[in-house]
Amino acid sequence: MNSVAMTPHARRRKIVSLFSRLRKSAGQVNPIPIYDELRGMGEVISAPWGGLLVNSYGLAHQILRDKRWAVPDRTWRSRQAAVTRWDSPASRQMSHTLPLLNPPDHTHLRRPLGAVFDRNTLAELHRAAEEMVEVLLDEFTQRLQEGSADFVAMVSEKLPVMIIGKWMGLPPADHELLWELTHDQVYTQELFPTASEIAISDAATARLQVYFADLIQDRRRTPGDDPVSVWIRTWDDLEGDPARTDTVVHSLALFMILAALETTSHLIANTLRLLLEHPDQLDLLRQDPELIPDAVEETLRYDAPIHVITRVAVADTDLGGVPISAGETVQLLIGAAHHDPVRFTDPHRFDVRRRRGRGQSGHASRSPSHLAFGAGIHYCLGNVLARLEAAALLGALLSRPIRLRLSAPAEWAPRVAFRRITSLPLTLA
Repeated sequence: MNSVAMTPHARRRKIVSLFSRLRKSAGQVNPIPIYDELRGMGEVISAPWGGLLVNSYGLAHQILRDKRWAVPDRTWRSRQAAVTRWDSPASRQMSHTLPLLNPPDHTHLRRPLGAVFDRNTLAELHRAAEEMVEVLLDEFTQRLQEGSADFVAMVSEKLPVMIIGKWMGLPPADHELLWELTHDQVYTQELFPTASEIAISDAATARLQVYFADLIQDRRRTPGDDPVSVWIRTWDDLEGDPARTDTVVHSLALFMILAALETTSHLIANTLRLLLEHPDQLDLLRQDPELIPDAVEETLRYDAPIHVITRVAVADTDLGGVPISAGETVQLLIGAAHHDPVRFTDPHRFDVRRRRGRGQSGHASRSPSHLAFGAGIHYCLGNVLARLEAAALLGALLSRPIRLRLSAPAEWAPRVAFRRITSLPLTLA
């Protein structure tokens, strides 16, 4: 069907169909053809559920950095219909976290944090990551001797919670619980959560609230040098009110866990998946391990952990020639923007040398920067840590005298905004 000749009704129906396909197995395995179809409908298109969809890199980058666009904060959410996902307990709790605050609230919370991961902290976490990776890979390799093993269950889901748990001083016995609650809570951040998924997210959020409330009280009784203890001291001095301090620290602790686990696990598993599916690129890394950080960056471009970012118009404006009213939303399709041929040369090619400025063909390529961590004041605080973990794992894996292959196709969660590989079965080649 020619998109130019579509009636408005047919156009809406087409968009709904494409997003439905994104949730299904084939769309999860390879969403690129679906994004190509959406891009063919225009740089900016009206969403059937309201607001606009943005396909292009240029506009997505502009909106993320432009003060005329805000995050859907608690004030905006309070104005939405009570029956929508924006009014759920999980959504309301999320609206207190750093990524969903606009200035001046964002500034009030962000500025005292300073450099969350300073040089000394990163050096310590890098050493810890290297040690943890070796332990996890020893266990994984031993299991491979017996047959197929799931890389997600044994490695990529464990490393992020081990790292963030060490940094925050969380008991290892709590790691599995935090993973389960994080998987359940993320439903509220999806584009189209069902009523049952929202209920699951609400329940997980309630349990996380209790967990971190107990943690804060424990750190008040026995303070240390961990981030939670430091945050308590910092905001006690700033606020002069323990109750207000506890609210701030709770939102910070919750945010750090939610931000660190789901997306980093996907980055680790997805990097390995893409390399196994592109053996020529894996060979390049074996020949030149210095390309490992480049491979991580290419994964972040090719298939980022987050494919949709929502922003709200602060005032009436015009976007790509399409009018939008104050308070309306735009969904930035980061997954599509990262395959925008206007921005990226040969965008559908997975090429670990892209960041070096030369693609597979040897010809100079356009700037390969991506939006996987956002841009502007909401640029991801944990970007360095996620990169560190992925590179440490990949480096250790490639240094081992083993060869891996997929023993079955990867399995995916049926999502649109937050990508998640639920299983990556591997075997020795």
